Amino acid sequence: MENSKLLIQLDEVDNVMLASRSLNAGEMVCIAGRQIQLSQDLRLGFKIANRDISKGDKIVKCGVPIGSATCDISLGELIHLHNLESDYVPTYTIQNQDQYGK
Repeated sequence: MENSKLLIQLDEVDNVMLASRSLNAGEMVCIAGRQIQLSQDLRLGFKIANRDISKGDKIVKCGVPIGSATCDISLGELIHLHNLESDYVPTYTIQNQDQYGK
């Protein structure tokens, strides 16, 4: 598959891209004109940072903020529950599993 089709940016203001298929750690992808080696597996539809994101910055997907970064996120890093907190609904993580009875 052509490298430019591995990751999709849905809106020009998005700071994330989505995997168009499952990608394996070690694969090379092009983000913002730079070749980046993935440090971990990325499943279909998962988000990856298309620029450096600072702790507290909004994560923007489809032109809409979906949450806030809970830590600094580097270009090419997976964005998921370990570094993203929803601004709209509770985020269920291992850190707060007792709070939600899991």
